[in-house]
Amino acid sequence: MYFVKVTYPALKPWLLVYLLTWAFCSCGSPAEVRPNFVFILVDDLGWADIEANWEGTFYETPHVNAMAAKGIRFSQAYSAHPVCSPTRAALMTGKHPNSVNITDWIPGFDRDADSRPIETPAIDHELALEEVTLAEKFKEGGYQTYFVGKWHLGEEEAFWPEFQGFDVNIGGWSVGAPQLKKGISNGYFSPYGNPRLSDGPEGEYLTDRLTEESVRLMKEAGNQPFLLYLSYYTVHTPIQAVDRYHERFQRKLAEQPQVSEEVRYQPEGVDGVTRLIQDNAEYASMVTAMDENIGRIMDALRELGLEENTWVIFTSDNGGLSTLFSEGAPTANGPLRAGKGWCYEGGIRVPLLITGPEIKNPGRVVETPVVSMDYFTTMLSLAGISHEPHDGTSLVQLLTEESTKSWERDELFWHYPHYHGSAWRPGSALRKGKWKLIHYYESNTNELFDLESDPKESTDLSSSMPELADSLRHRLFERLGDSGAKFPVRKQDVAVLPSSL
Repeated sequence: MYFVKVTYPALKPWLLVYLLTWAFCSCGSPAEVRPNFVFILVDDLGWADIEANWEGTFYETPHVNAMAAKGIRFSQAYSAHPVCSPTRAALMTGKHPNSVNITDWIPGFDRDADSRPIETPAIDHELALEEVTLAEKFKEGGYQTYFVGKWHLGEEEAFWPEFQGFDVNIGGWSVGAPQLKKGISNGYFSPYGNPRLSDGPEGEYLTDRLTEESVRLMKEAGNQPFLLYLSYYTVHTPIQAVDRYHERFQRKLAEQPQVSEEVRYQPEGVDGVTRLIQDNAEYASMVTAMDENIGRIMDALRELGLEENTWVIFTSDNGGLSTLFSEGAPTANGPLRAGKGWCYEGGIRVPLLITGPEIKNPGRVVETPVVSMDYFTTMLSLAGISHEPHDGTSLVQLLTEESTKSWERDELFWHYPHYHGSAWRPGSALRKGKWKLIHYYESNTNELFDLESDPKESTDLSSSMPELADSLRHRLFERLGDSGAKFPVRKQDVAVLPSSL
């Protein structure tokens, strides 16, 4: 081993000052520190499942309430779709589910297919590797990228998070819910039977474990900025009580007035039934355990000195599961109609809270409609990472400016051309201003609602306002066509339905 001694000519004073200034700035002056991002996605969490949205909720969410107080709550946030995989694809790409051909949960609902009058379009069973993901863009920007929890965007291993831009994948694989298999997995309690998550001590709770893994990753990131995508499996079925909270809600339930079955449920659609009352103590214990873990994430950010430089986004992939003929109805969506699997508000309206270093007027409520695709461009814009415009709109102005009067959104649309176990039948929906139109493909009929005066969508105005309904239906199919939507076909003539409308 040997050393080479290099001598340099004397530096001029002005050059020395310049070089020292450059070195200081390059090594991380306060102006150069890039923000971290924690994106928290809760599975099947309904709009009315958090106290900040609905004071009538049976559940208790003090840590989520604290987030709302220090950040911004969006009262009219929507998922990209009424079921999980399409919304997850939209979150990961910033594209409408139609654009990536994932318009149903993977692999989809095929019960009684032979007896149906229409044939639904095929979907892709994975998020194509050619799609540019949020994680890939953050990696380009020099970020560490961590995925923890539910993926459900590829049946084959080659399409799991570690092949879609994430440096670390803990718990993400093909399935969309904790598994119950005798001797192999015990749902939310270890053993998990998950090829991307080692089993913990017997009885360890999955939501706690995913939080612990997330905190560990944040600690290990050191001074390098990170994207943590924490995708909880909770509160998806199976509904399993969390012992430390279950008894509390059993007592709370016993203290409430008992209601009849007619008050608890109402008919929905052709043969669906929707729960109207939140009275499931097991589900309530899961919601509160989730809330507790949100508090642990926020506490860890403070303890690590990251709170002032980290954006946290908290949301859900679809509305709450309130319809009996799907996976049971463990929750109710308050004043909103129906739930997961439906294009009524209960199926697509979701919680959204955002906190961060540049929030203006914390504690305020934004009533402007926003949607899943918006977070892709919002996060990349906040990180200063260049990106192509997709189907979302940046929310930066809503987050960081005193006045947001110039930020407007007039239209959102949804496309669910498949059957769902909740009794939903293929259809699409458009929200334009205060108006909401739902079109059904089997019957070729519309429903029209005024969300401003009728947020419960209880009065169909399509018969009394046929010209408006027809105009909105026309606009809906324009948006569907522009997005590359695929449509059901009638079996008797194999005609694409919109061509005859």
